[in-house]
Amino acid sequence: MSPRVPLLDLTPQYEPLRDEILATVSRVCDSQRYIGGPEVDGLEAELAALLGVRHAIGVSSGTDALLVSLMALNVGPGDEVITSTYSFFATAGAIVRTGATPVLVDIDPVSYNIDPAGIVRAVTARTKAILPVHLYGLSADMDPILDEASRSGIPVVEDAAQAIGATYKGRAVGGFGAFGCFSFFPSKNLGAFGDAGLVTTNDPALAQRVRVLRDHGMQPKYYHQLVGGNFRLDALQAAILRVKAPHLHAWTEARRVNAGRYVRLFRDAGLEGHLTLPTEPAGRRHIFNQFVIRSHDRDRLKQHLDAQGIGNEIYYPVPFHLQACFASLGHRPGDFPEAERAARETLALPIFGELTVDQQQAVVHAIAAFARPDAAASRPAGASA
Repeated sequence: MSPRVPLLDLTPQYEPLRDEILATVSRVCDSQRYIGGPEVDGLEAELAALLGVRHAIGVSSGTDALLVSLMALNVGPGDEVITSTYSFFATAGAIVRTGATPVLVDIDPVSYNIDPAGIVRAVTARTKAILPVHLYGLSADMDPILDEASRSGIPVVEDAAQAIGATYKGRAVGGFGAFGCFSFFPSKNLGAFGDAGLVTTNDPALAQRVRVLRDHGMQPKYYHQLVGGNFRLDALQAAILRVKAPHLHAWTEARRVNAGRYVRLFRDAGLEGHLTLPTEPAGRRHIFNQFVIRSHDRDRLKQHLDAQGIGNEIYYPVPFHLQACFASLGHRPGDFPEAERAARETLALPIFGELTVDQQQAVVHAIAAFARPDAAASRPAGASA
């Protein structure tokens, strides 16, 4: 039996930073400033510089980053927002929470990101925003999306929750549209110790609008021109993220090294014909928040890996158009075939930066034992890695 390999293990990332993080938490506790303040201001300035944007606004989660961005664009009842049918629920959920209608589009089968041609077909007089997702850590194909947005006069909100540090033609995602939305959920490449998020923009008026909306639309204190929400970022989370952010590049490069090693290991094990591996299109830098393979026998492969103690996850088993809560949109099975096929075939493997060579070899050997049992029994995976 293969050694157990977790889908994600945050302990080896935490241990070298433990003393610094605990000292930082103590500093915030001693200051007794838990909402806003210098830690949040400092994080915002540092992340704006890291991402190459003029403004970064800390918020309470990646979900709230999407919601407050749509609110800042006055998206509401009667409006439509075009987005992918294949993403984490928050992408479509935030649209519905504004009262608008999500207009769903199928995906490109290679990148899993929204099909730009589908966006063009989906634009109507009611379209208030286009919300592409940079899924799994790979940028969407932004040029045709931005071209259509420019032609139609429609703002773009980038869902970059899984993609901090990903680039498109040399530019970091999150700076192409009216807004970029990031998540610092603990499993992300840059993770907080709980929920936290970020909104980015190059428009000073939009930045100010988000800053007001994240605090109940209040400016000055107890005076409200807008109805906002409680979308503030806690100082404790900001302080912890400030400790971790300088390591983001190294952590991401470690994931990219692991992704390249997986490709070599799968090739050496003779599995290229049995699986579809993730790709990195020209001009895009993948940060591998997830390493997602495809298998026509995905469900049995998952059961096999579960039995072998190999961490794995399905991202995502049900596209939005088939979710019960969106039945009112009127979609049926077959409406978006590429998303439905991805939902049946994709499986994420361990890819965290501290994953060892031995652990990767165990993952590939377990998959080889399923896909090519005779070959796997006679030859260990990864001898040349």
